[in-house]
Amino acid sequence: MTMDRRTVLKHVGGAAGIAALAGCTSVQESNSNGTTDSGESSGKAKAWYSLPETEMPQRKQAIKSFNQQSPHTIQGADISEMEKKTTSTIPAGQGPKTFEWAHDWVGDYYERGFVVDQSDAVDVSLDQFIGPAREAIQYEGNLVGLPHDAETVTLIYNTDVVDSPPETVSDMVSIMEEYHAPKQNKYGLSYPFDPYFTSAWLQAFGGYYFDPNEDPMLGVDKKKTVRGLKFALDNFVPYMPDDAKYETQAAPFADGNAAFAINGPWYLATLNDKDVNYEVTTLPTVDGGEPKPYTGITMWYFSKGMKQGGADTKAARKFIEWYATNEDLIRKRAEKQGAIPVLDSLVGSDDLPNQVTAFSKSVDQGTPMPTHPKMNKVWPPMKTALTKAFNGDASPEAALNQAAKTIRNKWG
Repeated sequence: MTMDRRTVLKHVGGAAGIAALAGCTSVQESNSNGTTDSGESSGKAKAWYSLPETEMPQRKQAIKSFNQQSPHTIQGADISEMEKKTTSTIPAGQGPKTFEWAHDWVGDYYERGFVVDQSDAVDVSLDQFIGPAREAIQYEGNLVGLPHDAETVTLIYNTDVVDSPPETVSDMVSIMEEYHAPKQNKYGLSYPFDPYFTSAWLQAFGGYYFDPNEDPMLGVDKKKTVRGLKFALDNFVPYMPDDAKYETQAAPFADGNAAFAINGPWYLATLNDKDVNYEVTTLPTVDGGEPKPYTGITMWYFSKGMKQGGADTKAARKFIEWYATNEDLIRKRAEKQGAIPVLDSLVGSDDLPNQVTAFSKSVDQGTPMPTHPKMNKVWPPMKTALTKAFNGDASPEAALNQAAKTIRNKWG
């Protein structure tokens, strides 16, 4: 999340007609006096999230469903610039009780006191979640949230253009070369070119962005990482629109004017709304390497305000527990939005759509984003570097060397 990907997605595509949630797991009802049968006071809590328009109806319905069944009330709010808002309001005691984002903020936000441990308070067994999800929500033994989805990017192809998915990048290039005709508004590939989306290739030949277990920890300027960037520039960029930004890249495939897209599960709601004929498959193989896209675990964080305890904190915690473990809710997210479940009971289920199964395979193929506090300083310089390389303003080596220098300076 990989940086600001949710921010750029917010206004892509129209609102999808999403069916109301039904059959959601019930939570304890309140008495007419506003307390539960056990005498517990009802609480209110703010929950922040940042979603594309296509995901908003289902999120609002989920919160409504919880509020109708619970003594507690969740006040949801769609927030732009989530990082800026959380880092300014939470220290001042004005932020939400919980907020939704990917797991790459875990270490940084815990070290800065923006999120807190709730391991002694949650009423949920972590064994319900797959291993990578359990690991993502903890930092040095502290439980700082609960997970609900996995995410990564993979290959999507237009079935009106492509008969069968390419097994190799070379096969894919052949198809793109034949279809690509920018003057006729036809493109080989729709592919946002930023550090999260392109990580599969920069890490395909043994390169890496950041790994606390490696020496050096920072790998953006290593020859193998440079090789990966050069590979992406040579094999994909010639068949893409000439602007690296998400909106420009995502639009052609969504409009039926591209053979391929590389994007994440959040993109499927837009494609469904646009009536594009598509299938989802794994990333194609590459000679001498293996694509390793970054993977993320989307989670509800336990914000600093939950340290205070009380009815409002309990409201937030009960909502998070309900959302993270509600099979009906999560199954519907998979069906309508391509969300990748992390509940053990749903992973690999025959009830999930084929698209979700393909994304799950790509998650297995990928590399979890680091939770180390230093990782947050890696994203912005890498975004600058990839934009320069994409535009031809710097060679892959020069762009990544500059990124490494900037990151080390930021680390101090």
